[in-house]
Amino acid sequence: MDTKRNLRNNTINGLLWKFLERFGVSGVQFILQIILARLLSPDDYGVLSIMIIFTTLANVFIQNGFNTSLIQKQDVDNRDYSSVFWLSILFSILLYIILFLFAPVLADFYKMPQICFPFRIISLMIIPGALNSIQIAIVSKKMDFKKIFTSNLFSIILSGIIGIMLAYLGAGIWALVFQTLLNVLLACLVMWFTVKWRPSLIFDFNRVKILFGYGWKLLVSTLLDTLYQDLSSLVIGKKYNSTTLGYYNRGKQFPQFLINSINGAIQSVMLPAISSIQDYKEQVKSMMRRSITLSSYIIFPVMVGLAVVAEPTVKILLTNKWLSCVPYMQIFCISFAFYPIHSCNLQTINAIGRSDIFLKLEIIKKSIGIIVLCIVVFCFDSPIIIALTNVLTTFISCFINAYPNKQLINYSYIEQMKDILPNILLSCLMGLLIYPILFLNLNALITLLIQIILGIFIYVLSSIISKNNSFYYILNIIKEIFKGRIKYV
Repeated sequence: MDTKRNLRNNTINGLLWKFLERFGVSGVQFILQIILARLLSPDDYGVLSIMIIFTTLANVFIQNGFNTSLIQKQDVDNRDYSSVFWLSILFSILLYIILFLFAPVLADFYKMPQICFPFRIISLMIIPGALNSIQIAIVSKKMDFKKIFTSNLFSIILSGIIGIMLAYLGAGIWALVFQTLLNVLLACLVMWFTVKWRPSLIFDFNRVKILFGYGWKLLVSTLLDTLYQDLSSLVIGKKYNSTTLGYYNRGKQFPQFLINSINGAIQSVMLPAISSIQDYKEQVKSMMRRSITLSSYIIFPVMVGLAVVAEPTVKILLTNKWLSCVPYMQIFCISFAFYPIHSCNLQTINAIGRSDIFLKLEIIKKSIGIIVLCIVVFCFDSPIIIALTNVLTTFISCFINAYPNKQLINYSYIEQMKDILPNILLSCLMGLLIYPILFLNLNALITLLIQIILGIFIYVLSSIISKNNSFYYILNIIKEIFKGRIKYV
């Protein structure tokens, strides 16, 4: 009983710090990006988007696979950490050389000669990222997310200030390049002093082989997912122009920030927590149900609310020059709203060590997604229609991701839908009631404030009236924190 309670308290404590890290760090980053967007043009962000896509793909080889293997493995030691570290450093250097040589090809393909040198500079971020991936694995395994919060908050504030100064001085795309690169370097540096781990001169091929046996499937799966997620951006950047790509990615950024902050925090804690009880299927199912209901309770109203208030939000935060991103924002709100179903199912599969199933699911989903995207690209000449493919593939993926957990932990898709349906209904009710305020033709700021305040009131009131379990669960956690039953350390 004590073990179960300790796991619950550690999970909640880790979740609180992860929420702080996600909302605190991402919140600061979000504000900084808004300031930069007001100083820079959609074209600058379109160019940055192309560079980030390829550096992110390269970073998958460093940050995923082995990182998750280290978290999932129960008897990991310094020999494992050091072996993975040296392999990651070597691989990151090789990847940087490839990206360096690839830069002129990228510039020619997208007809952006100005991208070559900045791309070679921003690609340097993957080398310190190799060290940072081991540091994150260590603190994630211990659920000591306070250290990640500290390092990321410091790095984003300092790099953001420098980025804003450069943008104000007219540095253009270079402001975004240096802000992105400095953010990674500073986070790694802070973690070096806060995480008491140093690599040893050890490389155990057998340990790496064991970790690779689990991690390579996750690596391929993540690579497929990352490539697929960015495929639409690559198509838009090539078929249209960097300005259209800037609107597309800016519209995606708002809901993505919120989904990464909320759902990302829950899933980051969920993986090590479920990994520790992976042999007890009933406990795994119970924790997954709690995770999927809690995350959907928070995420659905946020996504519905953001879709409704998209236009006044863009007017206030980004100015009218970014209004063309509003339709994209609303489309991605619908798509991202169902991410709790995706991530909870996939994290459970990963946590119980079935990366083979994870890989099969990714291949099936991405194959379907690519077919749908190809049909849309050839049949329609509209970036809006391309964005809508994300909604269709999201619904298809929900069924695919949920299927294996019927056999693994006896948690069927119908049960999952029953668990989240009350949250969907409450969110839609809230959205329908605050939407008509847009037709009052009030000032954008007043409209936004009324919609947010009224939306929160309606959602909380309807949660109380319907006796929503997730609402009372969150309420009980808050009470326990104030009573000192859960120490926030």
